[in-house]
Amino acid sequence: MTMLDDRQTAAPWPTAYPQGYAVVDVETTGLARDDRIVSAAVYRLDALGNVEDHWYTLVNPERDPGPVWIHGLTSDVLEGAPLFPEVAAELSARLADRVLVAHNAAFDWSMIAREYARASVVAPVEQRLCTIALAKELRLPLPNHKLASLAAHFGVVQQHAHHALDDARVLAEAFRPSLHAAARGGVRLPLLECRPLTEWSDSPVAPRVGYQPARQPNSWRPSRKRQACPYPNPGRYEKEKPLQQGMRVAFSGDTSIDRELLEDRAVEAGLHVATSVSRLTSLLVTNDPDAATSKTQKAKSFGTPILEESAFTHLLRDVAPADGAVLPRQATPPPE
Repeated sequence: MTMLDDRQTAAPWPTAYPQGYAVVDVETTGLARDDRIVSAAVYRLDALGNVEDHWYTLVNPERDPGPVWIHGLTSDVLEGAPLFPEVAAELSARLADRVLVAHNAAFDWSMIAREYARASVVAPVEQRLCTIALAKELRLPLPNHKLASLAAHFGVVQQHAHHALDDARVLAEAFRPSLHAAARGGVRLPLLECRPLTEWSDSPVAPRVGYQPARQPNSWRPSRKRQACPYPNPGRYEKEKPLQQGMRVAFSGDTSIDRELLEDRAVEAGLHVATSVSRLTSLLVTNDPDAATSKTQKAKSFGTPILEESAFTHLLRDVAPADGAVLPRQATPPPE
């Protein structure tokens, strides 16, 4: 029996919970800002997490398909697939009036938002929910935050990893018991606002041989020099306390959210983004604290607090104002 066969629900069901969900998975040509979607799947769920229907499509990325050894989609397979603008309406119909649910939702949402922006269409998504964040809220005893680990915890069998339709199915099956556990425990769902991209310009994609995950120039947003942080540095971040405007934040290694976007959100919240680690650095954000990078080594030698990306982005939602400062009335919401 899979978790989808279990129809028991929490009583009473929290009225503040969303009335419908769209569990999404996309496979892409890579992880950079100029990469494209090659396949997409959506499982629509009702308010209790029960499956209503599912949908899957290939998407012609109009470029090299990237890591074929991961998603299995070659140029020949994708040649006759529809372009994203040709499937945008169908995808919109399945996302409309629902919370987008994904495993590492910041990535799936960013890829979808960029495709919509290229097509000059607004994505009908107002909120997203990351199942990694939900697993942390539920304190699930997972060895790591991979989809396979979440699936194994709930007894869900993966049949075809990195196939968008099967990954979406697995996530839908794992999300339902997670949703019920949250309802039983009165756990707040970690919902975040989705804002569509409002600026985009196409530029020729440099030819690539195979898959190269290194960062490449693109035109998603113009480069610019950031203004100096107007707030004084209040010192180091302290565990279990909020971030405070003026704190100096450094980043190291790869991030699931585009680095420039993540840094922008930190600046908008009133933090100072530092390019290096010193004794004045308030915290270091990295997903690999054991990496032998100069920033992590300096942070450890200075005793600088180290946070993983997901913890940092959660803290970005409630940054305390600097002494004597007032937070903007409409601050840009942080990503996951």
